[in-house]
Amino acid sequence: MPSSTRLLAFFIAHLLIVPLAIRAQGVKRLPNRHAPLELLVLGSGGPRAFGRAGTSYVVLVDGVPRILVDAGPGAFLQVGKLKVNLDRVDTVLLTHLHIDHSAGLPAIFLERALTSEGPIQFKVFGPQGGPGFPSTTKFLHLLFDPGGVFEYQKTFGAEENITGVDLSTDLKSPEQQIVNSNGLQVREIATHHDDAPAVAYRIDYKGESITFSGDMDESAAPNLEELAKDSDLLVFHCAVLDPPGSPAELYTLHTPPRKIGEIAQQAGVKHLLLSHIPPAVEEKEPEVRRSIRRSYQGTIAFAQDGTRVRARP
Repeated sequence: MPSSTRLLAFFIAHLLIVPLAIRAQGVKRLPNRHAPLELLVLGSGGPRAFGRAGTSYVVLVDGVPRILVDAGPGAFLQVGKLKVNLDRVDTVLLTHLHIDHSAGLPAIFLERALTSEGPIQFKVFGPQGGPGFPSTTKFLHLLFDPGGVFEYQKTFGAEENITGVDLSTDLKSPEQQIVNSNGLQVREIATHHDDAPAVAYRIDYKGESITFSGDMDESAAPNLEELAKDSDLLVFHCAVLDPPGSPAELYTLHTPPRKIGEIAQQAGVKHLLLSHIPPAVEEKEPEVRRSIRRSYQGTIAFAQDGTRVRARP
């Protein structure tokens, strides 16, 4: 056999034998390169049509989209633009039921139903009712149950089972755990957003954490500080400037930058992502940063639609 032929035969034999030997020795798999927790911003705006989608986020667990936090108008469009795979999204956390945080929910449910190959179980957490606002369970009933606005939704595409859970909005109610599955934990606590019943959420997984303030005024600061204690990432809605930079009535709804910095520092959070941003805040970003910096020494970023960040960069 010519030397070149023998060399080729040896090379082929080597390719066939070595993988078998490696498998027999039980070689270690490559490590998972996905962060335990990541945040994808679908919408960073609201409540007006300022060019940003209404407030909405997807939390990725080991690189897989799993949790939807709020579902404002425009979130459906962003799911398509950002090519978000909703196949494993089964948990929804609604901070409150203002239109800019909840109106996109039917469209997002429809998107998953039209692409799923089997039955879907959605579990939706949100605030109990109050004057002018239904409870989360009633909200879902009015949308999807027999006689509801989108009654057809549950059978249009994959079959859907949608379960709601109402959460206390009494500021004196204790923090509670609402999800505990395979190391993934979700906790919540009541906040205050003027007349709209509201709650904040914290997600923990593999030693990393993300906390969502939702819309809240500063009267709920102690509760958020408790929930967000030592969080890797705090997503705080920054819809007003420090007084008197915004209309007085808005301070019954939202927390000004000065107080956001104090809360973040008191809670000991490592990173702060500002969202729910109107033009007035966006245009004065340096001023907002300076105000927060008076108290808070961690990193500060401003969200945009499509922003994707790790809980622990």
